[in-house]
Amino acid sequence: MEEQKQTPSTTTPTPAGEEATNAAAQPAENAAVEDVAAQLAALEAKARENYELYVRAVAEGENIRRRAQEDVTKAHKFAIENFADNLLPVMDSLQAALADGSGDIAKLREGVELTARQLAAAFERGKIVELNPVGEKFDPHRHQAISMVPSEQEPNTVVNVLQRGYTIADRVLRPALVTVSAPK
Repeated sequence: MEEQKQTPSTTTPTPAGEEATNAAAQPAENAAVEDVAAQLAALEAKARENYELYVRAVAEGENIRRRAQEDVTKAHKFAIENFADNLLPVMDSLQAALADGSGDIAKLREGVELTARQLAAAFERGKIVELNPVGEKFDPHRHQAISMVPSEQEPNTVVNVLQRGYTIADRVLRPALVTVSAPK
């Protein structure tokens, strides 16, 4: 007869105290895993919330940039609107003068003077200042010299203005065309 060989078992007997410790450790490990999973879920929810806030902030920033760009475009487009509105009465006066067929030179002159005052008022409201530099020292930033003439005045002094200049908000719109005194 054949003898049966017994193979030793690979399991080692464990004392009764160790089994109780392993059984108690199992629920503690499960609780720790559940705590970590709950923390992970909470952090993922917070991350989604922060991402949504980020996306909204980026969209709001883009909307603000776009609206600001539109405002700048409108400001450039309609910046002259107020000044043009101030010039309309001047145009009305000029058209009335052209339509006048009376031939009265005195009335025509009076109308032109009134129109010139309206234009000066429109310039004032538009912050346009006239340059009439007679007697001032020549300034190449504000004046354009056409010629030099002998004069009793100090050299490089404006003697005559051929065409008035204008500034707008301290910036030269058109330099004054002038003649300047020459050194003797």
